[in-house]
Amino acid sequence: MRYSDEIIEEVRSRNDIVDVIGQYVSLKRAGANYVGLCPFHNEKSPSFSVSPSKQMFYCFGCRVGGNVFSFLMKYDNLTFGEAVRALAERSGIKLPEQDESPEAKKMRDKKATLFEINKEAAKYYVYQLKSPNGAKGLSYFKDRALSDETIAHFGLGYSNGASSDLVKYLKGRGYSDAQIIEAGLASHDEKYGTHDKFWNRVMFPILDVNSKVIGFGGRVMGDGKPKYLNSPETPIFDKSRNLFGLNYARNARCGYIIICEGYMDVIAMHQAGFNMAVASLGTAFTPQQAHLLKRYTDTVILSYDSDGAGTSAALRGIQILKEAGLKGKVLNLKPYKDPDEFIKNEGKEAFEERIKKAENPFFFEISTKEKEFDMSDPAAKTEFHRFIGTKLCEFSEAVERENYLEAVAARYAIGVDDLHKLVANIASGGGIVKPAERPKSGMHSRENKEDPARKPQRVLITWLADEPDIFGKVARWIKPEDFTDDLYRGIATEMWKSLETGSFDPAGVLDHFVEEDEHRQVAELFNTNLIQVDTKDEREKAIHDILYEVKRSGYERKLKSMAPDDPDKWNFTLQGKRELEELFKAKITLDK
Repeated sequence: MRYSDEIIEEVRSRNDIVDVIGQYVSLKRAGANYVGLCPFHNEKSPSFSVSPSKQMFYCFGCRVGGNVFSFLMKYDNLTFGEAVRALAERSGIKLPEQDESPEAKKMRDKKATLFEINKEAAKYYVYQLKSPNGAKGLSYFKDRALSDETIAHFGLGYSNGASSDLVKYLKGRGYSDAQIIEAGLASHDEKYGTHDKFWNRVMFPILDVNSKVIGFGGRVMGDGKPKYLNSPETPIFDKSRNLFGLNYARNARCGYIIICEGYMDVIAMHQAGFNMAVASLGTAFTPQQAHLLKRYTDTVILSYDSDGAGTSAALRGIQILKEAGLKGKVLNLKPYKDPDEFIKNEGKEAFEERIKKAENPFFFEISTKEKEFDMSDPAAKTEFHRFIGTKLCEFSEAVERENYLEAVAARYAIGVDDLHKLVANIASGGGIVKPAERPKSGMHSRENKEDPARKPQRVLITWLADEPDIFGKVARWIKPEDFTDDLYRGIATEMWKSLETGSFDPAGVLDHFVEEDEHRQVAELFNTNLIQVDTKDEREKAIHDILYEVKRSGYERKLKSMAPDDPDKWNFTLQGKRELEELFKAKITLDK
């Protein structure tokens, strides 16, 4: 839902950017602004600046910038609408409902109730863990070397041996049997009536990316079956679209996320400082989970158990990541089974080394396949080499294929020329590889240079943002349609509206742009320092030349877009030339 400009402006104005960013970044006053270490890239010297007057932030290191909405969108990977809602909630602003139909309201109310029930259940399980009844569960967590801080951080709990304690507790809080059952926390049958879904289990609350409890996983104490039990699908819990620990991992900002198999692996990794770990929810890794991860990273490291099932899961995961457009790597945990076991035996530093050496998925697939061949048998070895050749044919880009071919040849002691011939034979037989397109000459094509018309437009916007008092001088000659660049024209349109009424606010201009790259470019324009000129005459000459170039470019763009037989073309040409000549001769003064 796109909220009205009035609502967006109210939310933004009620959330001071220094206060909001100060909750995430340590800021220090530096003149008119605040500075700190940028949360979006690694740096030792602060290049991250927050302007209270402009209500904008900008990093001079990585060139990320924007207003308070932009910051939350970037930091918490939110959509624009999600950022508006988060800040509205922070400032106590009630937003209009997205859909006022009775059906939509009923579903919203139902989901709100289910969230409440799950939250109450989580509190109840924590209480049980701390009570004498939970001694068995607490002992289990302590045996797994979890600290009190970690237990509290993940909200771990215990469901005791009685089969209806939670149901009684929730009914005492005013919830009906039907609601408790729909939340996935109870079942009903004729013999036992409505009874708890989980009992005699240590409990792992499952949170969505907004840290709301949506379900639970429970591990049985003793030899009961099933060993692990998860909440069933509910209106707020979809196993295939959520990941355990993602509410923490999404803010890890280390450039990658590690996905492993179990809750305890995630918890042990977070306790050891690896807060980028997540786990699927009792199901195999899904394409929906891959697309969810893509919101927060472009690289995923698979850390599955080192047994056969784990290897198969890793191979499936590689394909899913590839289809989702994510870079994948595979963590080698041998001789240990899982991350929890590895960290307990080898420690944090050794695990960090394994992460650095996480295997390329192509070589992981090859090395896994190699185990199926008797490499001492020439026929089997040849068959394995053919498998490698077929895999190399999957690379459609010639350069990438060549790089892998050379690496494979070196690793498996195959002649490069021989491997080239093998790949060519396989490709020609299956029509897999397209011939590499080579340039017709030895000259590399030059990168497209920036349109020279953009620079004066960019400088004019920056100048106006710094000195809105000169707007009257600028508006005498320039209109938003004179800007040839689409983005700059959009910025100018919003600036002109507010400057004409004397209500110009740089952060408010950003509210009209929702794409992250647009936010970055607008913020860069409003936070660029103009080259200082020494004298008043030099400043006036500079603004005159800029106005003339912007006016000329706009005139030429409009003239070029007009049809040859357009009846207005002749008049437009004469008027445009007359205005340009008038501006060329004019003296622009910047006296206040």
